[in-house]
Amino acid sequence: MAPKSDPNRKVVADNRSARYHYAIEDVIEAGIALSGTEVKSLRNGKATIGESYAGPSGNDLMLFNANIPEYLEANRFNHQPKRPRRLLLHRRQIDKLIGATQRQGMTVIPLKIYFNEQGRAKVELGLGKGKQNHDKREATKQRDWQRDKARLMRDKG
Repeated sequence: MAPKSDPNRKVVADNRSARYHYAIEDVIEAGIALSGTEVKSLRNGKATIGESYAGPSGNDLMLFNANIPEYLEANRFNHQPKRPRRLLLHRRQIDKLIGATQRQGMTVIPLKIYFNEQGRAKVELGLGKGKQNHDKREATKQRDWQRDKARLMRDKG
């Protein structure tokens, strides 16, 4: 996994609500199998992964419901915007993720789609459990308190 402040990493799509709805326990970087028009559309920065998830399909891990819009200049050679896309991981990683979803009731959530230093599209996957409403309220309270505390320290300080 690349560091968060890596200047060579161009983030294309970000699932900002994932950390609000899920308690993320593990983060894994995965490759994604794309067609040519999908890569061109991603380079334009037009993708949404807010409603997407990863799940097993046979022996592979697939990314479902990720919207990569059609590339306008491709006309008849275009791709389907919401087709399932294969995630490229080692067999051991796939088995770990599938086992966690089946045995422990966890979910594999895509957090970001970005291009790494070599220009390859990567997906940052988070393995987490869904939060209850009271956990979400507590997280919001903590975040607001930290913001207010920083504001007070800055003003007094």
